[in-house]
Amino acid sequence: MLAHTIEEVREKRREWKGLKVGLVPTMGALHEGHLSLIKKAKETCDKVVVSVFVNPIQFGPSEDYDKYPRTLDKDYELCSKEGVDLVFAPSPSEMYGDGGKLSNDTLTYVCPPFFYVNKLCGKTRVGHFDGVCTVVLKLFNIVQPDYGFFGQKDAQQVVIIKKMVKDLNVPIEIVQCPIVREESGLALSSRNKYLSQEGKKDALVLSSILNNIKLCYQKGITDIEALKETAYSFLTDKHEMEYLEILDRNTLEEKSKADNDSIALIACRVEGVRLIDNTYLGER
Repeated sequence: MLAHTIEEVREKRREWKGLKVGLVPTMGALHEGHLSLIKKAKETCDKVVVSVFVNPIQFGPSEDYDKYPRTLDKDYELCSKEGVDLVFAPSPSEMYGDGGKLSNDTLTYVCPPFFYVNKLCGKTRVGHFDGVCTVVLKLFNIVQPDYGFFGQKDAQQVVIIKKMVKDLNVPIEIVQCPIVREESGLALSSRNKYLSQEGKKDALVLSSILNNIKLCYQKGITDIEALKETAYSFLTDKHEMEYLEILDRNTLEEKSKADNDSIALIACRVEGVRLIDNTYLGER
């Protein structure tokens, strides 16, 4: 079933009373990474809802909201093949109301703690996680799922959403699923569509840097600056590094030394496309 209104979703949710419901929030342009979340949701729950919504309030003024890929017909077909019970594809006006500027001057926002957002992606994408938390909490309230499924590729996002759920006493369990990669090692992303074939090769620098850091750690190097310095040999003038950090995987706190609870996270632009990736150092 395809629903465009909140009332349609709520009506269906009433029919599912007593059943275990899972939500997979997406912005569409579905790929195998999204499908892995759907598969996990199908294994875990009686009913699965996938939201397809390009959320305007998580994009900055110079970001790619207008050109972000919108492929609802294809997305719905993929969801149907995977046995999704409901696809929720609202309009911005359905989610936020008509008229007025979508800002915290006129709209109630959910603002996660400064500690969690003033680093990594949040440092350059000011207000991004306010927009993410606002739309995710709205989706939780609309669908009222028992489980929410999110990908590890957006590791900072998952930590922040878990924090929001805990602090606001949202009765939902957050399930984090592993990164899905192309055979080359490139982490799947809807933004990969913007890359040329040559750009995709250049983008492999992200996973190469992370894999090398992990290898060095497993060989006994725990000094974080030394681990980060290993990245420079992989970079060329085709890469615009935004950040490379090694933090606590659960809290995003800085560490004095890398350990098995550390995560290495990277953001880099290739052909002007902003890509992110990460790896847990303690996993083989």
